[in-house]
Amino acid sequence: MDIGGKIKQLRLLNSLTQQELADRSELSKGYISQLERNIITPTIATLQDVLTGLGTNLAQFFSGTYASQIVFKKKDMVTKKDETEGRQIMWVVPDCQKNAMEPIIMTLLPGGVSYQDDPHEGEEFGYVLEGKIRLEIDDKKYTVTRGQSFYFKADTKHLIRNNSDKKAVVLWVSTPPSF
Repeated sequence: MDIGGKIKQLRLLNSLTQQELADRSELSKGYISQLERNIITPTIATLQDVLTGLGTNLAQFFSGTYASQIVFKKKDMVTKKDETEGRQIMWVVPDCQKNAMEPIIMTLLPGGVSYQDDPHEGEEFGYVLEGKIRLEIDDKKYTVTRGQSFYFKADTKHLIRNNSDKKAVVLWVSTPPSF
């Protein structure tokens, strides 16, 4: 079986770059590249991590059947921590790159900041589950607190910050998928 080729095929079907798959799998882009070219053979644990990042599992990967999942459990979700930026992203629908929207839960520690998203087609929606954030859209700044939401066209650069001394948690939905 061409494991690397099949991983590359799934990655492309999910519209992921090698870097995006590496981030979701907590591996390096170089590792993903070598894996796709069958230069290296992953351990079962590493293969499971890669497949989770692709929204599938070992059984589906080796059987070739990919059923559409409707309900996602905690074990299905993929999390990436970036301690230097004080953020954690949890993909609550792990294979959503092939869909029209991408829901995540972003946790920002005090002083934490999201990625700056450059202008793109689509829309952004967020709901603050805990704490408060500062939403920055171009040069405008908005404070959004627990129980409040935000919505805007994504045609300008944007990001969120946590300037408070407590953690903030935001359910964030992007169209098209961009995280």
